[in-house]
Amino acid sequence: MQFLEQLRAAGTHNDSMLCVGLDPEPSRFPGAWKGDASRIYDFCAAIVDATADLACAFKPQIAYFAARGAEAQLEKLMEHMRRTAPQVPVILDSKRGDIGSTAEQYAIETFERYGADAVTLSPFMGFDTIQPYLAYHGKGAFLLCRTSNPGGDDLQARVLADVPGNPQLFEHVARQAQGPWNTNGQLGLVVGATRPSEIERVRAVAPTLPLLIPGVGAQGGDAVATVRAASIGGGPIIINSSRAVLYASQGDDFAAAARRVAQQTRDTLNAAKTA
Repeated sequence: MQFLEQLRAAGTHNDSMLCVGLDPEPSRFPGAWKGDASRIYDFCAAIVDATADLACAFKPQIAYFAARGAEAQLEKLMEHMRRTAPQVPVILDSKRGDIGSTAEQYAIETFERYGADAVTLSPFMGFDTIQPYLAYHGKGAFLLCRTSNPGGDDLQARVLADVPGNPQLFEHVARQAQGPWNTNGQLGLVVGATRPSEIERVRAVAPTLPLLIPGVGAQGGDAVATVRAASIGGGPIIINSSRAVLYASQGDDFAAAARRVAQQTRDTLNAAKTA
């Protein structure tokens, strides 16, 4: 099954637009696990098991594993997700972006070593840095488009005077992803939830692409405004929440608390469709 087929199937089966981000910080682990990086797999696997019927995707952020030498735990977690929640696609959040020969190695890491269904990429070195990922049939790739960090304006908001219509750079990225760059039909875009008006502008030029939208939850994005903006055009919507779900409790009930928050978030997002 291709990534977009798997994504749509998971969204329908679990009635969900929620992506559960897996950003393990041992300093925030519960009880006796607090500060113990050897428990990264145990913590994340418990979250996965508690939320697998509520999510349309999981999104492990590779830096949280690599910083603690926990790549083997990430491999184990990927195997666990494929085994226990095979219906839910996994997006490896690595934001890679490098020249072709190096990108080929990163693609091997993403799709062969870790077995991810999709990946996040930085497109700002051009299409040849994206091509090696698209060579993997049916695998997805989300290009950074309009991010919510303050520094996003430094480049993404620049007006391109030599492009017809003088779009801002993020709009040009969206147009390229909707059009000539989408050679395997599995491209998507990353757009921050704190900028719903700009989600609408992305949708104007990329109406059918899946949007991966971080920022709902701990980052304060407005769920209703985000869903309304992203629903224009009908492309799939994947709204990520990480910290609000992962750290819903510092106690032994952390997995049950994560499930409660994930369910509340999923229901809030679904209600926003008709709000």
